Amino acid sequence: MLGSLLVLLMSILLVGLTASTGARFRPDGWYRELRKPTWTPPDIAFPIAWGILYLLMAIAAWRLYMAEESAWRTASLAVYAVQLCANAAWSWLFFGRKQIAAALVDIVVLLGLITIAIVLFSQVSTLAAWLMVPYWLWVALALGLNATIWRLNRH
Repeated sequence: MLGSLLVLLMSILLVGLTASTGARFRPDGWYRELRKPTWTPPDIAFPIAWGILYLLMAIAAWRLYMAEESAWRTASLAVYAVQLCANAAWSWLFFGRKQIAAALVDIVVLLGLITIAIVLFSQVSTLAAWLMVPYWLWVALALGLNATIWRLNRH
């Protein structure tokens, strides 16, 4: 029981480290001046959505780690770790470097990695796979938003 709780706390910490790039590189005056589609969610939606999604991701990873060791589990955790890196890179690219096109490439890769993760997770834990679906949906929306912002602001 204590071991399981420690794994869950470590999973939350790992996701928290990923989230820290979003906290460090946030919307600023540059972002506010960009042309954005009318369907852009309000600013308050982003921290709320990401807070929920990061918690679901941490629980999914915890479920995987606690599952019986297997090649599927190992592959799932590896893809999960890589997608966390792609997730962390997006805020740095978009808000930190102000590189909309590079962020768009990153988010396309991220959505692909999440898709692969869901497929792999389903081989280990159906619940873990389903816990990643809201994340996939939000990133798909973010990809559309990123692509539209790029289209509206390329010179």
